[in-house]
Amino acid sequence: MIILLQCSDRVGLVADISAIMAAANLNIISMKEYVNVDENRFYIRLEIQGNTNLDLLQQKIKARLPEDTEISIRPYEKKKIAVLVTREHHCLGDILLRNFFNTLGADVQCVIGNYDTLQVLTEKFDIPFHYISHEGKEKHVFEQEIISILKGYEFDYIVLAKFMRILSPEFISHYPSALINIHHSFLPAFIGAHPYKQAHERGVKLIGATAHFVTNVLDDGPIIAQQTIPVNHAHTVKDMVRLGREIEKSVLANALQLVLQDKVLVYHNKTIVFEN
Repeated sequence: MIILLQCSDRVGLVADISAIMAAANLNIISMKEYVNVDENRFYIRLEIQGNTNLDLLQQKIKARLPEDTEISIRPYEKKKIAVLVTREHHCLGDILLRNFFNTLGADVQCVIGNYDTLQVLTEKFDIPFHYISHEGKEKHVFEQEIISILKGYEFDYIVLAKFMRILSPEFISHYPSALINIHHSFLPAFIGAHPYKQAHERGVKLIGATAHFVTNVLDDGPIIAQQTIPVNHAHTVKDMVRLGREIEKSVLANALQLVLQDKVLVYHNKTIVFEN
């Protein structure tokens, strides 16, 4: 199993954690920690072997570590995801292909689209597709229809694979820390529509993509992964769009691997990512 902890920092935390695991007859096979000295904040990820009473283990951790300790204990189980899409196929296609060859790190439970454009692609991989149009509907009605579909599935995360609708705080509140978005620029630059056109007009020398958790503030959630590539004056908007789609696939895949392997801790609006 994997144990994620974060709390105020103090001397002896690693020794205390090791002692708790030893007393529970649990073997630590991997331990990675980080201390933010400026914020006096301690983060740790442990991979553990052995069997124990998890409720009792949590009690022992809480009793010995600082009062503000946040604990997450997760078994070695493949996670499940639902995917929301609009019309662009590149991110969904990459997810479905990885899912088919069992390299995604999760099982795709369903795909929900506000257009039916990607239904044929999804069904080629024998994944359920649900078409829910947003046209002519108030946002809360549209979102409630999505929620109703999602209630029919078990999942750990919802992936917005180029889902081009802004979600309401009410919708987001149903899935705290479970919504992952791929943004078509290197945030915080070029927020909103037509990012590559904006970038082209500014004559930028780098374009990129950002994967982040979704919060109530548009495109401002904790960042999981980012990547850039160089461009120059000879690149057209069309060139940038093509290159951007390749980056978006890569960044989203990287972010999903990190999240699905429980390598990401969130504190306020930042992430601690144990990549290696």
